[in-house]
Amino acid sequence: MAGSSHGHTPAAWTGVIIAFIGFCVAGVFMVAAQPAGFWAGMALILLGGVVGGIMRMMGLGQPKHTHPVHEAKG
Repeated sequence: MAGSSHGHTPAAWTGVIIAFIGFCVAGVFMVAAQPAGFWAGMALILLGGVVGGIMRMMGLGQPKHTHPVHEAKG
C-alpha cells in the first residue's frame, strides 16, 4: 500500500487521539483502583470511535473508492 493515504485524515486522527486519551485515563484509574475513573476512560474510548465515525460521515474521512463496472462487449 505504498503511497496510500489510509488513516491520514482528520477523522482518523481525532478518533485515535480521543481513544488514546481514554486508554491512558482508564489505565491510570485501574492502577489506582478507582472503578468510576476506569469506566470514564472506557467511555472516552467509545467516544473516540463515535466522533471519528461522525467526522467521516461529515466528509472528513477517506473517500470511498468506487470501482468502474466493466461490461463484456461482443
